[in-house]
Amino acid sequence: MQTDEATTNLCIQEFLDDISKLNLSYAYSQWYNVDVASLISDTNILGHEIDDSTGAALIFLDRSVMFCCPNSGKIHHYPKHLLHCFVDDKRGQTEINDTLFRAELFSISPKDEQLCWEKCCNSEIDIPNLQSKVSNWIGWLNR
Repeated sequence: MQTDEATTNLCIQEFLDDISKLNLSYAYSQWYNVDVASLISDTNILGHEIDDSTGAALIFLDRSVMFCCPNSGKIHHYPKHLLHCFVDDKRGQTEINDTLFRAELFSISPKDEQLCWEKCCNSEIDIPNLQSKVSNWIGWLNR
């Protein structure tokens, strides 16, 4: 049976392993492996998501979420009670731009501090994966 500390370390290592799979610059990789890793060293991570295109990450904690942005070098922390989920399903509509299904986890916070974690898909094949992500978000929000 794993201890709480071992479980915490495993979750942190899984996050850092997923970050290492990205094609990030050395500076961004170091930022995650040194700065972000030191901030989350004793933190119980419930899950994480990574935006492969930007290298940004969302780390789900018990009562909050951390947004890590290597481009700006900023880490934002959002209490769970300030977060909301929005889903826009355009299947079956005649005028579809490109986005068929869109989900957003966003915060109610000052303008320059807002969280907008958005996931979109343009193919019906990708919708179940996105729905699974949204299910995780809603499950976490209602925990």
